Amino acid sequence: MVSLKELSKNVERITPGHRLCAGCAVGALVRQTLIAVGNTNVVVTSATGCLEVSTTIFPYTAWKVPFFHSAFENSAATCSGVESAYKSLKTQGKIKDDIRFIAFGGDGGTYDIGLQSLSGAMERGHRMLYICYNNEAYMNTGIQRSSATPKGAHTTTAPVGKIRQGKEQYRKNLTQIIIAHNIPYVAQSYVGNWNDFMQKVQKALSINGPSFINVLTPCRLGWNYDPKDTMEVARLAVETCIWPSYEVEKGVYKINVIPQKKKSVTEFLKMQGRFKHLFNSSNANIIDEIQSNVDKEWNSLQLKAAV
Repeated sequence: MVSLKELSKNVERITPGHRLCAGCAVGALVRQTLIAVGNTNVVVTSATGCLEVSTTIFPYTAWKVPFFHSAFENSAATCSGVESAYKSLKTQGKIKDDIRFIAFGGDGGTYDIGLQSLSGAMERGHRMLYICYNNEAYMNTGIQRSSATPKGAHTTTAPVGKIRQGKEQYRKNLTQIIIAHNIPYVAQSYVGNWNDFMQKVQKALSINGPSFINVLTPCRLGWNYDPKDTMEVARLAVETCIWPSYEVEKGVYKINVIPQKKKSVTEFLKMQGRFKHLFNSSNANIIDEIQSNVDKEWNSLQLKAAV
């Protein structure tokens, strides 16, 4: 377990006063990430998205570390390039310091537009941690659906109407895609459990190779809930097994949070306006389909982890 007392001694590397929305989970995620790094030198790259536009509005920045803003699609490629330059300079004796490298991207810049550069960076074996702050849609550009958007969710490009009832497809399982790259460390986490997430960040950064953490990061605007409920919504995703918290280290699965009593998916869905249409009697079958799919994936994960 990460010691809260010890973590409190670490330096703050992102300032308050950034322009992320009230109740936005991304600010908490980044703050926890950089505190977990401790006093180690770190370089951050970030894809265009909510995080970048809200923390680096010219001429201001909320970052107290070297920060590279890349395009929407290439945060991983940028980070791998910086890491390669660092290794060369260190080999030449021009840099003595120990430095870690972290790339951030939203689900749009990770699941979709940035998948190619992410896959390439993982396959090449760069020592870097990629963190996907997964708010399940293109929130920065108007709440359009992404391949991380769950079935049944209302977005501006998969709206509720006479033709369809939100997004018709299940979300892509990106975590499993990255696991298939056979890298040393892959994990899923969520902002509602700081200890779970920060332990995973520290473990990922200790590994001499690529690592990836997919973090469920609720968006109070796109998910349509009260800003004060951000952490509760994230916890419900885990308690319903919609978003399991687990890690895969050198191919070995471990489920980190097993609910004492697995809750119905309705507990998660009913807190969010993006799913309110599912509670019309005519859409009960969609909730049943979502529950069935969650049960199937949860059972599959338990088998992989030999629970």
